[in-house]
Amino acid sequence: MHTEDRINIEIFKVVTRAIAESNNLEIMAKHLAQLLVGALEIKGSTIFATNVETKELEVLGSFGLSIRYMNKGPIYISRSIKSVEKHKAVVVKDVKDSNMLQYASDAIQEGIGAIVSVPIAFSGREIGVLRLYHHDTWDISERDLDSLFVLAEIIGLAMMYARMNVAISEVKNIVGDVHEAWLE
Repeated sequence: MHTEDRINIEIFKVVTRAIAESNNLEIMAKHLAQLLVGALEIKGSTIFATNVETKELEVLGSFGLSIRYMNKGPIYISRSIKSVEKHKAVVVKDVKDSNMLQYASDAIQEGIGAIVSVPIAFSGREIGVLRLYHHDTWDISERDLDSLFVLAEIIGLAMMYARMNVAISEVKNIVGDVHEAWLE
């Protein structure tokens, strides 16, 4: 596939709307993955959260990939597609000609030709990864890579907002329980 810009303002509008209208992180991630697959006409997309305790990437939402591929095994941060430089995207233009993949044979069997991996960061800390999977080899444009970084930043904000929302709700419930117990 040749280099062409595919991400435009319409995609940003749809993604931003999907984020703004969701307060459930997993549902939002699934919708975003589905939107990106349709808008970019690619094979699949996955949004991962970083688990610092297990040193693994955990799937928040995915679309377009088989259950077999999604269950291939744990995705270790140290062995998975990783940039040598912090906060940089990794473009695997041809899966068959790369030694960067933890599960290379599974990717080939899944029919994945190329992978673009963009870090999701919040406040300078990587909290996840956005991965896009293409059927064919993919020479993604620099403009689209820049756009994916902006999308990943928006996703990072949404992830932290959703986590803070859950934490605030839990604190509110605990305070309510303590208040009720105190009144008894």
